[in-house]
Amino acid sequence: MSLSADPRQALTAPGGPCELRTEEVLGVPMTVFAHRARSLGEVLAASARHGEREYLVTADRRITFAEHARQVASVACALRDEYGIGKGDRVAIAAANNPEWVVAFWATVSLGAIAVGYNAWWSRPELAYALGHTRPSLVVADSKRAALLDGVPVLTVEEDIPRLARREVPLPSCVVAEDDPAVILYTSGTTGRPKGAVHTHRNLTSVIEFHRLNSEIARALGDPTEPSARRYLLGVPLFHIAGLHNLVVPRLADGSAVVVHQGGFDAERVLRLVEAERVTNWGVVPTMAHRLLEHGNLERYDLSSLTAFTLGAAPSSPAFQQRLRAELPIAEQGLVDSYGLTESSTAISVANADDLAAFPGTVGRPIATVELEIRDAFGEVMPDGSAGEICVRSPFTMLGYWEDPEATAAAIDADRWLHTGDIGVLSEGLLRLTARRSDLILHGGENVYPAEVENVLAEHPAVRECIVLGVPHVDLGQEVAAVVVVSAPVDAEELRAFAAERVAYYKVPSRWRIGTEPLPRNVTGKVVRNQVPRP
Repeated sequence: MSLSADPRQALTAPGGPCELRTEEVLGVPMTVFAHRARSLGEVLAASARHGEREYLVTADRRITFAEHARQVASVACALRDEYGIGKGDRVAIAAANNPEWVVAFWATVSLGAIAVGYNAWWSRPELAYALGHTRPSLVVADSKRAALLDGVPVLTVEEDIPRLARREVPLPSCVVAEDDPAVILYTSGTTGRPKGAVHTHRNLTSVIEFHRLNSEIARALGDPTEPSARRYLLGVPLFHIAGLHNLVVPRLADGSAVVVHQGGFDAERVLRLVEAERVTNWGVVPTMAHRLLEHGNLERYDLSSLTAFTLGAAPSSPAFQQRLRAELPIAEQGLVDSYGLTESSTAISVANADDLAAFPGTVGRPIATVELEIRDAFGEVMPDGSAGEICVRSPFTMLGYWEDPEATAAAIDADRWLHTGDIGVLSEGLLRLTARRSDLILHGGENVYPAEVENVLAEHPAVRECIVLGVPHVDLGQEVAAVVVVSAPVDAEELRAFAAERVAYYKVPSRWRIGTEPLPRNVTGKVVRNQVPRP
């Protein structure tokens, strides 16, 4: 899309439907959406206008906006009257994706309480840590997770929430400030204990406006589909920003449907669900996209309803994106990639199909209201085209980490700049990721960015996935090692030669581990680096 064809300037100008202006946020002037709601309770109350449209759809249930609002009101009153839940109390949710998860979330935030999303894959010790960390007044859990919880009141998804959702009562309300906590979601925890990112009402209502701007841009560019007519597939966990903040929450505001895939990812079942429910928008992590391609024969399914196919939560290589375009027709024009963090509530940058085709490896341009800078080790802003730490400031940025002032201070400075710890390059407005600062390999005084080498190896036809790591070396500090998952026989010498034709000699891995066992990944699709067997 050329700059001259970009309608966002008119949409975000004074008087525009997505007007931007400068306001003070937590003591710092920032660009904000002028017409945002001031609380999630306000968003919930307004959702009643969508009436009998479908909000939540599963394989065997259809819940309209009106029915959802009724259930939320009933559960919220029960939480308040029977369990004493009020402003600032924590209500944790430990369950697989289901409509009761969503009802419990909205009931909690309508009371000014804080909804805490627990990872549904956690073990008993991990859940015990989270219970001690956030100290919820009660937990909403499905039977599988309820069996792992000790010492806390539990409301079950299967029996208690449906029982509490039967009354006809008015929706309760609570006065909250925009920067009051609304949600705690845990970081991936690929190393050490997971941290609880605290998101405010402002964070989530700003995310709603970002999605509204996207819909208005699509409309201005000729997309005839009304936002409320879109149908979004929920195939990622609700305890992650991709599922909750960027799907379930904005859909309540715009009146579109959330089609909930339940159970583990199964390509056949998911494709049949897309087909049956005429899904228009589908967001996946790269692991899911890999499984779709491995499933094969995608032409057997009627996917003609799809207008957008979004990659997120973990990096994907240009080679893999090209394969997606070749095998999944919607990816040719509808593929979108993005970069974001739990701490940023939503995307930091977004690359559309044109960006990805013209600039392979980019994660796009900073989204509306996001300020982005590349800084050196001393905090100085670096010139265009230089690699450094990605730092961002916006009304999307989390309040901080739950009861962890040291970690908060390390991540967010006094001017509310979030230091991501990721290394990137900003060139002519487009961002490219190179590494996490902790993943950077220092080889004989030279910086080696793992993502660059991984993208090269991913182009080899026998490579299914790979990860590049630094391993200690007595002389060079670190040497470059590669763990490669292959789909066909190939040896280290062939891969070494392949890489040597494409990157500088010091970036070519000198140690290799080649096999067919998939890389260990967490629920958001990110490789758990400390679980990867070293070469």
